[in-house]
Amino acid sequence: MPKMKTKSGAKKRFKFTAKGKVKTGQAGKRHRLISNTPERTRTLRGTGVLSDSETQRVKRWMPYGGGI
Repeated sequence: MPKMKTKSGAKKRFKFTAKGKVKTGQAGKRHRLISNTPERTRTLRGTGVLSDSETQRVKRWMPYGGGI
């Protein structure tokens, strides 16, 4: 049986936690930051955790990272 392929974009953008949740970088923190309020910029620091429905989709893309 051949190996399943991982989506290349997914392996660069997502990491799995020990309990199987998916960590990702915050959206809206790359450019056009001057239009954000300072409070908005502060809340976008660090990483975020995806919702359950998004987690299922990402796990399908990464069969060896978090299972199917």
